[in-house]
Amino acid sequence: MRSPLPRSPSRPVDVACIGRLAVDLYAQQIGARLEDVTSFAKYLGGSSANVAFGTARLGLRSAMIARVGDDHMGRFLTETLAAEGCDVSQVTPDLEHLTALAILGIKDRETFPLLFYRENCADMALTEQDIDEHFIAGCRALAITGTHLSQPGVLAASRRALELARAHDVRTVLDIDYRPVLWGLTGRADGERRFIADGGVTRHLQDVLSLFDLVVGTEEEFHIAGGSEDLVTALRTVRALTDATLLVKRGPLGCSVIDGPVPNDVDDAPTYRGSRVDVLNVLGAGDAFLAGFLSGWLRGESVERACAYANACGALVVSRHGCAPAMPGRAELDAFLARADAVRRPDLDDELSHLHRTAIPRRAWDELYVFAFDHRVPFFELVRETGGDEARLPRLKTLLVDAVAATERAGDLQGHVGLLCDDRYGQDALNAATGRGWWIGRPVEVSGSNPLEFERGRSIGSQLVSWPKEHVIKCLVHFDPDAPAVHRVEQETQLRSLYDAAKLSGHELLLEVIPPGCKDLARRDELTLRALKRIYNLGIRPDWWKLCPLDRATWKAVDALIEERDPHCRGVLLLGLNASLETLTEGFAHAAGSRTCRGFAVGRTLFVEPAGAWLAGRIDDDTFVAQARAAFEQMIALWRRSRLTSVEEGAAA
Repeated sequence: MRSPLPRSPSRPVDVACIGRLAVDLYAQQIGARLEDVTSFAKYLGGSSANVAFGTARLGLRSAMIARVGDDHMGRFLTETLAAEGCDVSQVTPDLEHLTALAILGIKDRETFPLLFYRENCADMALTEQDIDEHFIAGCRALAITGTHLSQPGVLAASRRALELARAHDVRTVLDIDYRPVLWGLTGRADGERRFIADGGVTRHLQDVLSLFDLVVGTEEEFHIAGGSEDLVTALRTVRALTDATLLVKRGPLGCSVIDGPVPNDVDDAPTYRGSRVDVLNVLGAGDAFLAGFLSGWLRGESVERACAYANACGALVVSRHGCAPAMPGRAELDAFLARADAVRRPDLDDELSHLHRTAIPRRAWDELYVFAFDHRVPFFELVRETGGDEARLPRLKTLLVDAVAATERAGDLQGHVGLLCDDRYGQDALNAATGRGWWIGRPVEVSGSNPLEFERGRSIGSQLVSWPKEHVIKCLVHFDPDAPAVHRVEQETQLRSLYDAAKLSGHELLLEVIPPGCKDLARRDELTLRALKRIYNLGIRPDWWKLCPLDRATWKAVDALIEERDPHCRGVLLLGLNASLETLTEGFAHAAGSRTCRGFAVGRTLFVEPAGAWLAGRIDDDTFVAQARAAFEQMIALWRRSRLTSVEEGAAA
């Protein structure tokens, strides 16, 4: 391509995006009329925001320049972008306008009822004063969408950004992004319509074409930019107004790149074929295409390679629900390109799905201390033993949340504490814990079931609909790899159903694996390792494992197994099994040198004594919290000493 890259490849931002930043509500009932849809999934949306999101997921240093409402949806958008690694320092909360919203249905592959709620919305309130020259000068590229040329205020802001970009050697990109409804050319309920010829829109676009180094659009979008429904004629008009490289998106045909004179037939331009996949929904494909192209172009890769990225990103997104969340990470993109001709349904491919699932930014939990009080039967038995009242158990579990909070504050342990809690006795506790930035797990299994049963029946997926996304599914399975086939098949079928439900819901999954009835510790270690191998052989790759204390040799084997089978695994938590402090001390010492063990999830060792006293009425709330906190802090100190000793021993060796 003739357009050179910026002279300064070390600038802090690879690409800054100006344009639509909104919330998308996607219908979850595929094939239904929008009138008949009963539930929606909430995603980050808006073409520019999708590009900023997609380039960040592909490893570029992206940024968003926009406004959002000073409201819950605005915070959702900025937090989502920031979690992906996108710079949101130039996203301004607007006190007077609400965050924009779009509601979308998916009737079939080409039909998607679309309503834009953009009356006086925040992202269209962007002004020239929002454009920071110092920030623009620190970018390598600036990408603007045609939507932000449709109103005087955002047009002035876009022009200001473009002037600064050209003054500071920033490459400029136009995504034509033509939506007739946003130019006031259709009824407000006709957001699905993609093309209406209009001289006013054409003049708006042509007035700024000379300011761009790269112009990207579908054939219809070049029709509106060139003022003709004959593609070659339109492209020649555009060429007369700009020296930019013209990148024509051609759907399943791929894309054509015109870097000089426009040929007599667009097929005579260098054309890079895309991959054929089964389409769920075409919305978002163009945004993914541009994100993929920019990821190659701004790294100085060949046009052919950049177009391969672009076409592949578009193919992956059209096969999935949503726009931004469907964007691939680099590992998934490379894996798809390696065998693109053999993958017609990327959304059903196990390897691509796993890479996509693990590409989603997840909070790092390098050292984790989990207070486990997800027990149901042990708490009921404790009530009977003490003569207490079962109705007080929800209050007890809420007090345990207070104990975890006090421990976090006293030890400055933000990002290191968590809990396991059920929703039978602990729903109030879960509500109190959610949103604090803790690791939160909750069980789904029937206590003691073997074969495995789920507490609210086999329809495990329906249970997860109401769970906050931050909650981790925890499932204890008494797994014996030597069990009779009929027994093992039932266990494995249940585990597979759970794993599939977790993939669909987006929740992380923790499998707690305990070989049943095994008193010999060496035998238990061997069975645990073989159980993990068997579960991996089933194609199940949980995000977390929770395991009994193992000896050092078995920990090394577990580390090697996880690193071989699933390097994206979050790690292992060490369980307690109501063990004594002496036993846990030994278990911690063996686990401390593990590369995959992240910490512990211990419960009964910590809560049995104070909980019994509280249920019996011998201590009050404050004393109970203080005793539970002291036990938790003692366990944390024990784990830390084990880790420190392991590090010192490693350094001495």
